[in-house]
Amino acid sequence: MKLTLVGAGPGDPELITLKGVKALQGAKVVLYDALAHPDLLNHCPADCLKISVGKRFGVSSCSQELINFLIVDYVFQYGQVVRLKGGDPFVFGRGYEEIACAEQHGIETEVVPGLSSSYSVPALSGIPLTNRDMSESFWVITGTTKDHKLSKDLALAAQSSATVVVLMGMNKLPEIVEIYAQLGRFDLPVAIIQNGSLPQQQMVTGNVRNILQLVQASGIGNPAIIVLGNVAALAKNHQTIPAVNHENA
Repeated sequence: MKLTLVGAGPGDPELITLKGVKALQGAKVVLYDALAHPDLLNHCPADCLKISVGKRFGVSSCSQELINFLIVDYVFQYGQVVRLKGGDPFVFGRGYEEIACAEQHGIETEVVPGLSSSYSVPALSGIPLTNRDMSESFWVITGTTKDHKLSKDLALAAQSSATVVVLMGMNKLPEIVEIYAQLGRFDLPVAIIQNGSLPQQQMVTGNVRNILQLVQASGIGNPAIIVLGNVAALAKNHQTIPAVNHENA
């Protein structure tokens, strides 16, 4: 009996690891997230049971408690279960909770890391999180804690010169902007990337002063990541959504 926790990567189905593909090829059951690309399920055997347990903000879905129950139940029924999670399962993916639950029931576990959207999506958009002339480090922060609030760590990160990447933070964007504005960092570059690594990827670039207006004009939204820091100005401009000129609309 075994649970294999597999990171699906940022979205593009070609960005899963080879070890992740091999795990899918041997699966009897796959429990997959909403952000895992559906093409990845083509790697599974024809008789594999495929079950969606995805969670999205504001959408009714499986609770974590139910997912944990399903993992244990299907492992005991079928023997080999793959839990396919978007990005890397140990980066705001609650993957450790699922591993711990399985091990409490005597189930063997394995973790197959995946490319986290926190660094891969900016890279695909031309943004290096570190640059010798601009940023010596980076923070990755959740925009939605278990209390559905913005992480308090952002107030600390905003005071540093580090690049800051916020995941699951679009609904907290006004709060994020306000934190930087209170520090007088109005000209700090900001990039927001939606559907990173996918053909429908879209991006808005601006600064703390104007990013809220640019987001409203472009209509960009979830799922997206927010990059704050001087390196955000290095984004590939050809991918950026032009702001709407309402005067000419």
